[in-house]
Amino acid sequence: MSRSVAIALTVGAGLLVGTQAAANSALSERVGDFGAAFVSVTIAFAIISLLLLTVGHPGRLAHIGSVRPAELLGGAGGAAVITVGLIAVRTLGAAAVIALLVTAQLVIALLIDRFGWFGLHHVAIGPTRLLGLALVIAGTVLVTRT
Repeated sequence: MSRSVAIALTVGAGLLVGTQAAANSALSERVGDFGAAFVSVTIAFAIISLLLLTVGHPGRLAHIGSVRPAELLGGAGGAAVITVGLIAVRTLGAAAVIALLVTAQLVIALLIDRFGWFGLHHVAIGPTRLLGLALVIAGTVLVTRT
């Protein structure tokens, strides 16, 4: 995948994620908090299943028994973002929820890069990256103030 396509897809996904907490919170008014989380995950499951069957490699799922527990954190993270987001958005607002999520994600992503966790290559945390983190934290503080 080219860099420009990767950027465009990531921005598109980011826009969808930006609506996630508010949309799920509205849905929860009709079906309850965990009902909304369930519906959200079910829709995600359906979309990913379709992608797996049409453009993916479903045969590779035969290797599921060899995964490491840490490799399953993505699913737990998705459940946490969906469930906590739809509840916290009522108190914090959509922008604050997203700002806090992005800040927390950036912190852990910098550590993942630095230590090469999950088989990624090591990327140093230099002054530029630290400045970027500081700016994101500052922005989060400003966005979350009431």
